[in-house]
Amino acid sequence: MYQKYTPDHQDPGNPDIRGREDVERLVAQFYGAAFADPLLGPVFIDIARMDLAEHLPVMCDFWETVLFRAGLYRRNAFTVHAELHSQASLGGAHFARWLALWTQTVDLLHSGEKAELAKEQARRIAWSLDKRLNGGSGSEFVTIHRRPRRT
Repeated sequence: MYQKYTPDHQDPGNPDIRGREDVERLVAQFYGAAFADPLLGPVFIDIARMDLAEHLPVMCDFWETVLFRAGLYRRNAFTVHAELHSQASLGGAHFARWLALWTQTVDLLHSGEKAELAKEQARRIAWSLDKRLNGGSGSEFVTIHRRPRRT
């Protein structure tokens, strides 16, 4: 479900993500699409009652930290999503749609090393949050369980 996305419409002439201004544009455009989405919109608008003007700088801090190691985001993203999950029962469809919209938005605006990093990190985040919120491990590594020895 969270396989690496290979775009069929990426414009190699688009600039890479270079800094805060690019992150702000990317995040704003993504949330515009997410708020309009029939699956995600109600979660953001009706359940989370997200104030976009307040939320956008936080998400820009997050992505600037992810992409450029800026150290601006110091919150716990899991806790926020766990609280929302208790109200909205977030599942694989939500995270897959979030990832698809994020990837489409990145591909529409950017291409390059940081753009690829933004998509790969989003894939990891979606996978981890989905697993952790729904009772699994957030690690991509799976421990092999062995049957008890017979005596």
